[in-house]
Amino acid sequence: MYKLSRSRIFIILAICFAGIFFAVPNLFRDSKNLPSWWQPVNLGLDLQGGSNLLLQVQIDEVLKERMGLLEDSVRQSLRENKIRYANLNSDESSVRVKIISPAAKEKARALFAKLDDGLSVENGEDGFLILQYTDTAVNQLKLKIVDQSIEIVRRRIDELGTKEPVIQRQGTDRIVVQLPGLQNPEDVKYLLGKTAKLSFHLVDSRSSVADARRGKISNTSRLIDGADGGVYVIKRKPVVGGENLVDANVSFQEGQPVVSFKFDSVGGKRFGEATKNNVGEQLAIVLDNKVLSAPTIQTAITGGSGVITGNYTTESAGELALLLRSGALPAPLQVLEERTVGAGLGADSIAEGVTASVIGLIAIVVFMVAAYGLFGIFTTVTVFINLFLLLGVLSLIGATLTLPGIAGIILTIGMAVDANVLIFERMREEVKHGRSTKDAAEAGFTEAWATIVDSNLTTLVAAFVLFYFGTGPVRGFAVTLAIGIATSMFTSVTVTRLIISSWIKRYKPKKLPI
Repeated sequence: MYKLSRSRIFIILAICFAGIFFAVPNLFRDSKNLPSWWQPVNLGLDLQGGSNLLLQVQIDEVLKERMGLLEDSVRQSLRENKIRYANLNSDESSVRVKIISPAAKEKARALFAKLDDGLSVENGEDGFLILQYTDTAVNQLKLKIVDQSIEIVRRRIDELGTKEPVIQRQGTDRIVVQLPGLQNPEDVKYLLGKTAKLSFHLVDSRSSVADARRGKISNTSRLIDGADGGVYVIKRKPVVGGENLVDANVSFQEGQPVVSFKFDSVGGKRFGEATKNNVGEQLAIVLDNKVLSAPTIQTAITGGSGVITGNYTTESAGELALLLRSGALPAPLQVLEERTVGAGLGADSIAEGVTASVIGLIAIVVFMVAAYGLFGIFTTVTVFINLFLLLGVLSLIGATLTLPGIAGIILTIGMAVDANVLIFERMREEVKHGRSTKDAAEAGFTEAWATIVDSNLTTLVAAFVLFYFGTGPVRGFAVTLAIGIATSMFTSVTVTRLIISSWIKRYKPKKLPI
């Protein structure tokens, strides 16, 4: 029989021992004290329990805000070009404005068309021009909003340290968040419910709150509530926005917790110029459309950093810093559905999966020993090695095991002996044709190889298709199936060959025990 070189034997044994080594943590109930690189397989929501949230992105709110910004741009453009207008207003889908002079209407249309990409300008009744985004532009904006929301949700969840969360799109405007091991999702719901839109606005010192409430307010200013219960008149256009924020942390001033922040170079420059040119004015710090504080600018702040003060506890300051670090959600999120899976249900699923695996393993061992005798025992050894290799690979890559994943493992156990059956049956045929023990064993491995590759390759293609087109649990099944195919081919052919060749070399049998 073909003799394996020492280097090849060493590689085979090294792979087997490495698989067993990385699979060992799965035998411990408590893995918290183990190093991060030597951890058991992560369990999914259906196995260890946890929370499942279905969120809806409030896209209409963003579109309404977008139209408000477009209204400001229209107003500014008309004023700069000295075009008289009336009845300028906006809603969630369009901006309407009446151009008083018919001769200036075409000039205004040309100006509006340049304000933004994907903008259409149509004629309305009584000299009105109607500005609205095309369907293509709106669809692209919606996709962008949901993608940004998913990324921000992922950052916030990661900041919490939740292990192996699942965050993915569902439909056009919904996000599924699965948090394994989290039985109380209230804190997460609070963090995800906060839009965390931060901006800095100058307070309009020329307009009083009383005048603003009577309608005597500049078009460039607006009324806004304060977190302390007060009301402020601030400039609509922010000095600098939260998109220029690069870091936020909890610090202490005079023993009180505050939130320190830092801008990027662009934001730092804008912030420095605004504070330099407006010494003595108030600067409102606005979070989620509420003024947190409005300190008076004492001197120019040119370092690109500052602090947000308030009646914060260490915990609340930490939450605000987390929200600011992870970025602002482009749109509010609404919790449509909330489900909590108990840890007991997950434990029952694991127990049932283990029971099914054990029954399948016993059935395979009984069949192989009954059909192939000693070689069936050799196959049993390789099946156990295959299980350790499979668990070792899953642990090493940090995969998340779900109930469909357990189904993939059970299927792998059944498929692990397919190659051995092909090899042993080929050996029987060669013995019937009068070949020697050594030659028959060699022929069994070499002649069955093409069939083994073909059968496993087609299954592997199916696993890749499931992974590419599937989501969530389907992908978990595909991953365990693909890894199981790879490990079973290694153990069924290479490890079995090493065992049988060593047995033949040592005992030199005159007859194969099959």
